[in-house]
Amino acid sequence: MGASSSTDHVSEEQKEVESLAASTGSLPMLKNVFSKLCNPSTSTIPLESLQECFSLSFTNVLTEGTPMPACFPELLAHLGPTIADQFFVSNKGGIVWVDFLRGYVRCCGRVSSSISLKTLYKVYAAVCVKVGLPLKLEFESDEPDSKISGSLLPSDIFMLLWTCWIMSITKITKNDGVILPDIKNLVLAAIQSCTVATGDLTEAAWEVSTTQEPVPAPKLHVWALTTVPGLAHCLSQFIHDRLQKCATSMGNSEPPVAPPDETFSMETREHDTCLLTCGTAWAISLSLGSAFRSELFLKACCPGKRMGVFEDLLYRSSLHGKGLNRFWFGVDGYNAPLLILISASSSATDKGDVHAEQWVIGVLAQGGFENRNSFYGSSGNLYAIKPIFHVFPPSGKDKNFVYSHLHTAGRVYEPRPKPVGIAFGGTVGNERIFIDEDFSRVTIRHHAVDKTYQPGPLFPSQGFLPTEASVLEVEVWGLGGKTAKSQLEAYKKREDLFSEQRRKVDLTKFASWEDSPEKMMMDMMADPNSVQREDR
Repeated sequence: MGASSSTDHVSEEQKEVESLAASTGSLPMLKNVFSKLCNPSTSTIPLESLQECFSLSFTNVLTEGTPMPACFPELLAHLGPTIADQFFVSNKGGIVWVDFLRGYVRCCGRVSSSISLKTLYKVYAAVCVKVGLPLKLEFESDEPDSKISGSLLPSDIFMLLWTCWIMSITKITKNDGVILPDIKNLVLAAIQSCTVATGDLTEAAWEVSTTQEPVPAPKLHVWALTTVPGLAHCLSQFIHDRLQKCATSMGNSEPPVAPPDETFSMETREHDTCLLTCGTAWAISLSLGSAFRSELFLKACCPGKRMGVFEDLLYRSSLHGKGLNRFWFGVDGYNAPLLILISASSSATDKGDVHAEQWVIGVLAQGGFENRNSFYGSSGNLYAIKPIFHVFPPSGKDKNFVYSHLHTAGRVYEPRPKPVGIAFGGTVGNERIFIDEDFSRVTIRHHAVDKTYQPGPLFPSQGFLPTEASVLEVEVWGLGGKTAKSQLEAYKKREDLFSEQRRKVDLTKFASWEDSPEKMMMDMMADPNSVQREDR
């Protein structure tokens, strides 16, 4: 067999490609897959077997927001065969061991994010050719780092991103159906960043069904690398996951691990009224870059696993009550990364008409909250979530990431009291984002006051003056997994025990009124000059 471990009659070409495959850490898995898929008589893998391995077959495909193009289900059906044809060279007898490894290295080897993204574009373009979908995307050559030219329509960007979404969640979804998330804010961000005529583009003024303005492919490539670098890992991670599933499912005596419960119905989505939708969670996970971190993030915060169950939701103002004290009760003791989402409504003036604009912003904090009168934290990101998605990572110039200050029970007089609330970026008293103590108002200031996070508007038409908006909802999601959640529960149990102990009073120490300290204080107030007897 071609995957034999024997070093006899091994060519230099096979040694080289095995070394490249070993550098990815997947060589044992690839040997297992080859041994299970290959034909014993020819020691090759039939091309049809790999096509079936990468195939995506869903009985139903629904969408939450933008209408889905009619050709999209057919595009998904051709994705698996296209991947097999693009990367794995098949001879008359099938795919030999060396060609199998070479194909895996081409799509999953250690290359730059730019090359990985261009590989994704080439696969998408090949699928469109098979479907008969016109696509004005061109490549200079077949080299991995060849220049790209041409353009994509907004509908093409939708289908490209939805394909990447399906590849990202293929491990945690069933084959009976898939619900495409609402990613209009992500597509709007791409259009706004890559075209000149859409500087003031808003969600309400744009519809994908009527917009035919092409987006230049080179600019889209730059936007993806800077805003959603995790997009480059979707294809390689999908191929790796599919091959790994093939290695564990065929001929394995142990049953495979069941995926999380995913009820395929739009009725389930009616209960998903949280700010953190699947589309938002996926967009934020793509901004993290690393495939490992983004996968953990997506599993931790993607709501809709089960109807009405949100295990990682630490605080929600409409559920737990508004105010800093209610907020603190939910997050105090959680020492792990947190995602804070804020929905607000501000008044905007348009030709004399005053109307309310709603938007959502987010903050990714790397540690828990602490009651301080100054800024703290080590890292984090600011996000403009809706109507347009933008990421503002640390600038490296300052470290004022998080500010959280609340009144304590034993507080003393302060001549210059610190602001009570939570804030992100800026300085004390001049914060970039500040939520007051009652969680009723949020103040957004221009990025000129902030040296911690990169500049940019947090909502459309943000001016230079501070903007006060009414807070509609605040959510906090824990990203530390089961370990952080168990530590939080242990912390709350200790706090409850201490509170119970403080409430208990030993009445035996005050057997009578004559011996009580209250009587002594009242006697001293009645006659301060009287001599008090002291027992010795």
